[in-house]
Amino acid sequence: MDRYYEMTSGDGGGMREKGGKRSWTAHEDHQIITLVAQLGCKHWSKLAKILNDECANGHNGAKRSGKQYATIKKGPWTKEEEVLLVAAHAEHGNQWSKIAKMFHGRTDNAIKNRWQVDIAGPSHVHAACNRRIDAFVHLASCAIVAASVTKMGNEVQYTSVKLSEEDATDMDPMDVKMTQEVRPASGSSRARTVVWWALVLAPYLALAALVFTPLSNGKGEFCAAQRLEKLDMKRNVFYDESVVTEHTRFAAIGQKGATIWMTGLSGSGKSTIGRALEAKLIHDRIQVYRLDGDNVRIGLNRDLGFSAADRQESVRRVGEMAALFAQSGTITIVGLVSPYRAHRDDVRDIHKKMNIPFYEVFVDTPLSVVMARDIKGLYKKAVSGEIKDFTGVSAPYEAPLHADLTLFTPNSTLDAEVDAVYSFLKRKGLLTGVDALPSGYPGMAVADGGNAAADFDALYPTVVATPPTTPPAAVRVLLRDEDLHWVQVLGEGWASPLRGFMREGAYLQCLHFSSVVFDADNLTEGSLNPHATTNFSEYSTQDVGRGTRVNMPIPIVLPVNQATKDAILHADAAPHVVLVSRTGDEVALLTNPEVFDHRKEERITRTFGAFDLGHPYVQAIQTSGEYLVGGEIKLLRRVTYNDGLDKFRLTPSELRAKFDALGADAVLAFQTRNPTHAGHAYLMNQGRQWLLDQGFKNPVLWLSPLGGWTKDDDVPLDVRVHQHEAILQDGGMLDPASTVLSIWPSPMVYAGPREVQWHAKSRKNAGASYFVVGRDPAGIKRSDVPDEDMYAGDHGRYVLHLAPGMEHMNLLSFPKVFYDKTDHKMKPMADTNQADNLLSISGSKMRYMAKKGYQPCANGVVPDTWEADPTCVPPGFMAQAGWDLMIQYYQRQADPSYLQYSVPFREFTSASSGVQVTPATLIGTPGFELTLVDPTTGTKRSPWHDVPLYVNASVVNFVVEIEKGRMEKMEVNKYVAFNPIKQDVTKSNHSRYYLYGVPFFTYGMLPQTWEDPSTKDAMGHGGDNDPLDVIEIGSTMLPMGSVHPVKVLGSLELIDDGEVDHKIIALSVHDPLAPLIHSVDDLHAHKPQIVAQLVDWLKNYKVPEGKPVNTLSQDTMTTEADALAIVAATHARWQALHTGDVPNPGFWLGP
Repeated sequence: MDRYYEMTSGDGGGMREKGGKRSWTAHEDHQIITLVAQLGCKHWSKLAKILNDECANGHNGAKRSGKQYATIKKGPWTKEEEVLLVAAHAEHGNQWSKIAKMFHGRTDNAIKNRWQVDIAGPSHVHAACNRRIDAFVHLASCAIVAASVTKMGNEVQYTSVKLSEEDATDMDPMDVKMTQEVRPASGSSRARTVVWWALVLAPYLALAALVFTPLSNGKGEFCAAQRLEKLDMKRNVFYDESVVTEHTRFAAIGQKGATIWMTGLSGSGKSTIGRALEAKLIHDRIQVYRLDGDNVRIGLNRDLGFSAADRQESVRRVGEMAALFAQSGTITIVGLVSPYRAHRDDVRDIHKKMNIPFYEVFVDTPLSVVMARDIKGLYKKAVSGEIKDFTGVSAPYEAPLHADLTLFTPNSTLDAEVDAVYSFLKRKGLLTGVDALPSGYPGMAVADGGNAAADFDALYPTVVATPPTTPPAAVRVLLRDEDLHWVQVLGEGWASPLRGFMREGAYLQCLHFSSVVFDADNLTEGSLNPHATTNFSEYSTQDVGRGTRVNMPIPIVLPVNQATKDAILHADAAPHVVLVSRTGDEVALLTNPEVFDHRKEERITRTFGAFDLGHPYVQAIQTSGEYLVGGEIKLLRRVTYNDGLDKFRLTPSELRAKFDALGADAVLAFQTRNPTHAGHAYLMNQGRQWLLDQGFKNPVLWLSPLGGWTKDDDVPLDVRVHQHEAILQDGGMLDPASTVLSIWPSPMVYAGPREVQWHAKSRKNAGASYFVVGRDPAGIKRSDVPDEDMYAGDHGRYVLHLAPGMEHMNLLSFPKVFYDKTDHKMKPMADTNQADNLLSISGSKMRYMAKKGYQPCANGVVPDTWEADPTCVPPGFMAQAGWDLMIQYYQRQADPSYLQYSVPFREFTSASSGVQVTPATLIGTPGFELTLVDPTTGTKRSPWHDVPLYVNASVVNFVVEIEKGRMEKMEVNKYVAFNPIKQDVTKSNHSRYYLYGVPFFTYGMLPQTWEDPSTKDAMGHGGDNDPLDVIEIGSTMLPMGSVHPVKVLGSLELIDDGEVDHKIIALSVHDPLAPLIHSVDDLHAHKPQIVAQLVDWLKNYKVPEGKPVNTLSQDTMTTEADALAIVAATHARWQALHTGDVPNPGFWLGP
């Protein structure tokens, strides 16, 4: 504003001038003040209408607002005038109109300005620091002002608002009236005046001597010096620490506090940039406040001038206030000239001590530019000498040497400047309530789950430094292949913030919302924590809004059977269970287990939107356990498979480090479960080029093949990975320097639009900021109508771009591409006239060409009949090395050595010298063989024919085939020389495993026994054509291939496909309980649950394979005598087989 208004002097209001018929009332005065503050000083007619006073016209309102003086004295102030002003102010305070009557030609505004700027303010001392009379006046004013403050207290009433430039200016300052001015006069005013003059004269007399003595301080800044001195004064005050931590505070409000200190010359644009930045942050719902240099001089710093000392104090006050604002979580923008570098550094130190971020932003606008702008005309006045101590002209400005951000404004726009600061704040992690982001952001995406980004390595360690000990008595839970894949997903952080198998509450949210509400910072005392035990007794929605909706579309659950459920519920207050892979290795601990019903139909229909019993994952659900167990997991070791592909399995933390090392400013993930051909390469290269066109300098492609469970007719994992590797080594289709090949460990669920959300979300947790999504992602054909898709082709990508919790994931989608015969390149169909030259190379055609072993078309020419009868491979469709692998696979698909998906294998370790294994093979692979050898001679022995059966009448020798706690189905091969122990296989020639819980026994066979199929029992069941099976129930792990003497305790008779399969129950003679257990009754006494557990296992161990429940001839064990009789009978049948008394069905019986 160029003008200001003030109240008429006097307690009751003055008489109206020329035309006024009565005195102005205090109420009318207040109305005028309020309306002028609202409407400004150029709308007097409008003001008059509002007042609705027939005598108060616009002319009178204007006169009322500003008095006119006929003769105004504008010359310099004399020393006598200054002394008079000090005395007058001591008597009348801020009643400028009364004081003006004592001065000829001085207006009340000029007097007020002289007092506030040059006498009461410290700048007067700076301007006249070498004059004795100024020292006298200044010290007197200090004493009198102090007395005035004591008298009037802190009661100040603002009667107008006047903005002033933060540097010195002759603009009229705001009018401030002390409380005594608006109080009614009392009869004791004259008495107070007498006392007041006495107080005034005393300091004058005391200080008069100073007029004739030199100043002790050359600068003469006595008040400033006293003020600075008091800053170091000791006080009996103590900092009151908040009970709310910064972490909790910032998380609660969703942002962090910091001070953005904008420094630069007057007119450089600090305020303009600050206002625009404040508006942008508010628009984005960021709590922000701006402290402008002009604004703080109206209130907080109204007592300060523009000397060096006062400038320092101004910076300190604003700095202290900004630090407090920032500590509260507010982003505080300070726009202050703050010309001295040391003063700004002091503020930085204040913030450092308080652990508050402080960022110095240099608004770099050259002096010539700001002088040319000179919007307020201040530089012109400063140059002419009208304004003293003006920064950049008559006072120094010390530019920052190491500003956190510099804005060179002459070559920039306001939008660009605001965006630069906004991006800076984002990079510093201030716009989120979580801890500081790891290196690499924002080029890599932020992981889900609040602080998961900052604490990722701690929550999901790549290396398990000190794995916890697993107590022997803890319940063991078997992990199927897909369960192990989910453990890897959870333990490595792909499903962040989920840290374990879903409890029932999280499971229900997943089924019904495709997301979970997550309270990352525990602001709700665990009520929104999906890891807390599900509570079905409270349904308050009070805290729901304080959580974050995190995408979680696919149920990640652990099915268990009835036996496992009972074991968990009856465990002796065990805080955790042990998760065991099918190799028998302990993989993870699951803490505080929560068991609930596996409502399979609800899970299937909610997940897939259909109930297709032929769907492969639906079949897996149907054959899984009837219960689900939830709880957080802790990996005991890194999940590895020993399948030759572990080098391609990078954890999310390792991937982030890899992307960071490559200098990625964007990461583009490409999900695939197929071999890479030219169509895929086109999508990946187009995606990377699009990112380059958007301004990214180094986008990195993540070729991310699915590594978990897949259906049987998908291309095996090892074939796909090696084909991708060959494509990259060739270098013609993809750039190996900007591509990372890394396996994604999740199972494939084939759930269409719901599953594609999981594909994108989990890649985001590993750093992918962009995700390529094509037509019908995660789709599958219907089992009842094989030619019909279960999901519409466009639904997946449409749902993905609107998915809850995926707002910050960037999606790239491309139209279907075709092979162009004319240039051998892939491209979308831009013009239907191109159709004759474009080929659609489907997966079925690719498989057909590979099975036929076709090679690239001769001379690079694709026959015109190719669409109907492909006889060669279109040139450029696939790199030759990759194509050769396709031919190899499709021509020998039945080879059991192919790995359908990530399958764990283990090495054989044994201290026994009586066995040998096939070199360079792993347990679980088709090539593994274990042969018994003579420890002395090294000659091979048959475990079936060369090991004697009897030790004595009640003790027999037992050959171990399957170790306790191991799931590999191993057995003596009856047809191979020396009958080695080999992996049993399924009808599809894949390795067979026990999948019904972790075996709590050792399994093997009795040598020199045979269950003859031709020998029928009373029910017409013949023997199963194998040696007699043994279940050893001792507590010790007995290694595969070892031979142990055991006591026969009884037997159970299994009827398997119409055949009798006896199971001899035995106990090693070296077991600690062997001296106590001799019979079935002893077994019940010392192992009361063992028989029931054996019966349950024998009945149900084939159910997970999709087979029916087995039948036992009886659910109780026979006596030890009956079992020994069975042993003797089968031994006699073996003898008849071995001597040739019965026909040999093709067994190897000896050399």
